[in-house]
Amino acid sequence: MTDLPPAAELPQHGDFVVFGATGDLALRKLLPALFHRDREGQLPDDFRIVGVSRTETDDAGFRSIVADALAEHVPAAELDAAAVRRLLGRLHHLTLDAHDPTDWHRLAGLLKDDELGVRSGPDGPLDVVRVYYLAVAPSLFGPICRQLDEIGLVTPSSRVVMEKPIGHDLASSRQINDAVGEVFAESQIFRIDHYLGKESVQNLLVTRFANTLLEPLWSSRWIDHVEITVAESLGVGDRGGYYDHAGALRDMVQNHLLQLLCLVAMEPPTYVGRENVRDEKLKVLQALRPLGPADVARDVVRGQYVGSGDGDPAYADEVGRPDTTTETYVAIRAEISNWRWAGVPFYLRTGKRLSDRVSQIVVQFKEPPHAMFPNAEGGGGPNRLHILVQPEEGMRLHLTAKEPGPGGIRLRPVSLDLSYAAAFDQRSPEAYERLLMDVVRGNPTLFMRRDEVEAAWTWVTPILEHWRAADAAGDRPLAYPAGTTGPAAADALLGRDGRTWQEFDR
Repeated sequence: MTDLPPAAELPQHGDFVVFGATGDLALRKLLPALFHRDREGQLPDDFRIVGVSRTETDDAGFRSIVADALAEHVPAAELDAAAVRRLLGRLHHLTLDAHDPTDWHRLAGLLKDDELGVRSGPDGPLDVVRVYYLAVAPSLFGPICRQLDEIGLVTPSSRVVMEKPIGHDLASSRQINDAVGEVFAESQIFRIDHYLGKESVQNLLVTRFANTLLEPLWSSRWIDHVEITVAESLGVGDRGGYYDHAGALRDMVQNHLLQLLCLVAMEPPTYVGRENVRDEKLKVLQALRPLGPADVARDVVRGQYVGSGDGDPAYADEVGRPDTTTETYVAIRAEISNWRWAGVPFYLRTGKRLSDRVSQIVVQFKEPPHAMFPNAEGGGGPNRLHILVQPEEGMRLHLTAKEPGPGGIRLRPVSLDLSYAAAFDQRSPEAYERLLMDVVRGNPTLFMRRDEVEAAWTWVTPILEHWRAADAAGDRPLAYPAGTTGPAAADALLGRDGRTWQEFDR
């Protein structure tokens, strides 16, 4: 993907407006990301950050809140005082009640510079790029956009950013997209999935399309199967209220895992550009083999963690609902019905309270078609490419080599390792840093288009419907102890195909 843009490519005048500015996402991710970009000199001098929230505070109070958040979420070595002062100087805050028209007009006055000084040049008012980041509940996306339009704050230079989940099913997703689409053109809407901003995920496209080594092998002829894992060692924490209405399928599979699958499976675009990549991802989603009730029963595993002997609490205890059937673990066997991937299973899994925190993609190649060393000792197994997404970012290619020594041949598995931290003597930007700058400059390549979101919802809907019927019949998610790798049925999902999950590769 393209590098982070230099400041010269960014607009000279901009406002970054964060709705939900005192919430966890803004303080933990968005504002630290803007701090890093400002520290690197990427934010133009005339660039304001306006926080909007229900918190009763003024500019000074908001700056104090953000300063504390930076101290907590930015490494001390990167928290130089001059950069902190510069970012805090950009900050403003407005306490807003979404149902009070007076507050909305105060916001209009603030952004139209009645309070902060007129931003105009010799030829009249300046063209200000204004980003509206909706770090709020999806039910507020439409109402906020309508209010912005009514008070005259939507122009051709405006952009709106929507956090997932965009709805809880296909119908609600369409309602939200319709409401936002009445105000903003599709080219102005940025649906964010922070996984697409991770260096290792973007490097997957570079590895495939900027090198001749792997792409000729990237098909059902040479690849046996693909695994995509996003495992978390923590529970739901303070997100229990949200999570118990969402679950792992909506929270992770419908967006993160399917987006990773698209990048692995997509056809080469003409070039990596604004719509080309999104066009190819959509084709993958449309080619996913639909899941009927029998397919869901056979190819989908849902689980929920229970307490462990080490004192880890059960999910039901964490959310305070003993009868909850919300899944905290999902494993799926998926297939893509096209020429490149016909017959290649894609195994997806994600869960909370697992044994480790790791996200990885494993592409396992087929065994060599002929055993050239029948009398060799040892063995190496099939070649595998591990793409490490988090916590470390990198790539690991597992090969078979001869162990040094005289006499016969002893085969041994070895790996070629690429660690971004070791290979590049520079700080690797966080995903939100890249994505926020792409929003400011209007580059939608790493964001989801409406048809992508709805295609993903279309594919997962039969799973949701099957589970709804199972709940009505009294069925429950399979229990797995906290701190393990998930339900045994997830192992059986691969076992019946003669395969096993790869261990978390750290």
